[in-house]
Amino acid sequence: MLAKRIIPCLDVKDGRVVKGVSFVNLKDAGDPVENAKFYDEQGADELIFLDITASHEKRNIIIDVVMRTAEEVFMPLTVGGGIKTIKDIRTLLKAGCDKVSINTAAVKNPDFIREASERFGSQCIVVAIDAKRVIKRYKDFHPFVLWANKPKMSELFIPFNLKSKVTWEIYTHGGRKPTGIDALKWSKYMGALGAGEIMLTSMDKDGTKDGYDIELTKTISEAVSIPVIASGGAGNLEHLYEALADGKADAVLAASIFHYREYTIKEAKEYLKSRGVPVRL
Repeated sequence: MLAKRIIPCLDVKDGRVVKGVSFVNLKDAGDPVENAKFYDEQGADELIFLDITASHEKRNIIIDVVMRTAEEVFMPLTVGGGIKTIKDIRTLLKAGCDKVSINTAAVKNPDFIREASERFGSQCIVVAIDAKRVIKRYKDFHPFVLWANKPKMSELFIPFNLKSKVTWEIYTHGGRKPTGIDALKWSKYMGALGAGEIMLTSMDKDGTKDGYDIELTKTISEAVSIPVIASGGAGNLEHLYEALADGKADAVLAASIFHYREYTIKEAKEYLKSRGVPVRL
């Protein structure tokens, strides 16, 4: 059995790590390279940088961060936020990151994932999914989803007045725009297009520290053949275990429990190992 992965996530703005809640009341939390070195020394399996500036004008800042980090640490590095073109991906990979995480651009143009995976390999293309529980859908899809009326593509959307069961809707633009897209169907579609991994964030749980959305995580994990990273809601080590054991995730992403030194990576791995979860110590 493959070892389960522990992945800290760092929000990077203008070349600095920041901490806050939903990008509000942001506080400087140090140099991203120093933070990366700390997690590397602790034994984190991977690290994710989320570029929350993510504008074209400031793209060079995160590229510099990636280059400096790649010179200092050897764990896999993923960068997400504002990646829109093949050129963006090529530039980041050349700078030293191992994977890129794509959300809004994938929804805007699903073939972008196919093209990216064919060009660079599935192993470095991560599709980020921000999902929120929905009982009924009343609004139509967002106007930027121009492919909705193509043959069979409409099947990816949640039916109107859904009553039979709870499902999850995908949001884009940092969780600000609903799309009407069914997260389960989208996950399968992204895998079919060549995505190598899914980073699945529960918008309902994110920031609550009440635990991951196990039903969501398990539903997606059991439906796809590619690895799933559970994200959103980690508050203690038991939550990590639940996402991996009950949610069937291949990895867990956490931020505040590690940033605020509530737990170390080593403590998390030792706990998981004691519960029978295979981890790399």
